[in-house]
Amino acid sequence: MKYTRTAAGTGRPRGGARRGNRRRAAAALLALPIAGALLLTGCGAGGGSNSTDGSDKSGGRNNLPLPAPAQPTGGAAGRDAEGEQSDAPDVQPSPDYLSTFALDVDTASYGYARRSLADGRAPDPSTIRPEEFVNSFRQDYERPDGNGFSLSVDGARTDDGRWSLVRVGLATRPAESERERPPAALTFVIDISGSMAEPGRLDLARESLDVMTDRLRDDDSVALVTFSDEAETVLPMTRLGDHRARVHRAIDSLEPTDSTNLGAGVRTGYATAVEGLREGATNRVVLISDALANTGDTDADDILERISSARREHGITLFGVGVGSDYGDALMERLADKGDGHTTYVSDRDEALTVFCDQLPQNIDLTARDAKAQVAFDPQTVERFRLIGYDDRKVADEDFRDDRVDGGEVGPGHTVTALYAVRTRPGASGHLATATVRWLDPESRAPHEETGSLETGDLRDGVWTSPYSFQVTAVAAYFADDLRAGDARWSSLPGVLSLGQLASRARTLADVTEDKDVAALAAAIGQADGLDICSDDCAR
Repeated sequence: MKYTRTAAGTGRPRGGARRGNRRRAAAALLALPIAGALLLTGCGAGGGSNSTDGSDKSGGRNNLPLPAPAQPTGGAAGRDAEGEQSDAPDVQPSPDYLSTFALDVDTASYGYARRSLADGRAPDPSTIRPEEFVNSFRQDYERPDGNGFSLSVDGARTDDGRWSLVRVGLATRPAESERERPPAALTFVIDISGSMAEPGRLDLARESLDVMTDRLRDDDSVALVTFSDEAETVLPMTRLGDHRARVHRAIDSLEPTDSTNLGAGVRTGYATAVEGLREGATNRVVLISDALANTGDTDADDILERISSARREHGITLFGVGVGSDYGDALMERLADKGDGHTTYVSDRDEALTVFCDQLPQNIDLTARDAKAQVAFDPQTVERFRLIGYDDRKVADEDFRDDRVDGGEVGPGHTVTALYAVRTRPGASGHLATATVRWLDPESRAPHEETGSLETGDLRDGVWTSPYSFQVTAVAAYFADDLRAGDARWSSLPGVLSLGQLASRARTLADVTEDKDVAALAAAIGQADGLDICSDDCAR
């Protein structure tokens, strides 16, 4: 497994733009499900790199492939262009050879799936987002020195014919020490509706915020907004300094009451954040809720529209923390994706303390704004490909270098992984793919890019003979694919493994890596296998 990095191209990419994206979506809907499981990913490696500021948008097309032929060059599961049934395996060909999406560091889907399985319930397939499973595990990608990203591209062969698993790996600089990070101005928006009375919801939030208050610096500021049927600013933006006792009293006063007017809570939270806006600080709204909205605005788009000026003019980002055995995953995820932020899910004290204390810098600070990735596959060597996950983060190919188009916000210490199933042409050799990440500096808003490439000769290793970090990521991805096997929108991908086989591999990896997160993954897969949730859709 190997990757190389090259200078980023600065021209506008060719490709199918929105029409190509619509065709890809239609192809995914037509694909027939076969045995369940997913793929991919690998270990970081060293290599040379170059960055550009991305300011020249007029030329530089040489490194980008031409659009794919209108007709498929080989069979794929589902239907061909005329709608006739095809009998070849699983993944539809793409109408063009570009794949463009906004970056996403959410992990809530994996956290909530683990909670459901621990409670003896199969997660709803519609809540399974494979990229959030993969991005829940540490990667050993090389880190950049400053803001923005390092980028690597690598992959491995599967046991399924000419199919390979290709990974695009991105990493931000490590989180700075508490002394070096900018001051934070955090507006906590706390759900105190009746459903938050369940153990592991409001009580967990109170304890976590108490500990976090003691760990924040004197020059940090905190505001507190609560909502049930109405919203209230319990504590205006308050510089901690000598006022920690005041913050603790406000936190300790939180008690569950009535219904859930989440829209009112978010609007009041942003108004409070704008009123307490601090120049030179990281201004962020932190929403803690089970997201079971039942009063007022319950549509994410309507809620976001009402706070759009606060987001766009003041750059206030949203961090969503989900809690509870019943959880409004779709609402919270859309609020974070469209609200320039990210989400996570916590189910116990250890997870909450990790999010609010150990990972506080990466969850509140930013090293990149409006980050997007674009992968150009070479039509001379690639027959077809499919991006796994990022289903609601797709961006039109033509908008990759349009900095007015929303991307993803990423903090320090994050890694982001994009997984692809790639089928190479018979006997193909040479250039396989070029990946580019583009982002805006969080302070200057200047655009930057980083680019990496992969050759067919780099696909020598098999998935299960690759380094441990590759195998862990592959297990996580296959697990997500198994869990959403009941969703007819998705077909299974090459390299099918049963849940029992995945559990065995995960247990072995947990032993050799001595990683508690991998051990938790093995336990979750074992619980899913015990529920026999995949029925006839999974390989057995």
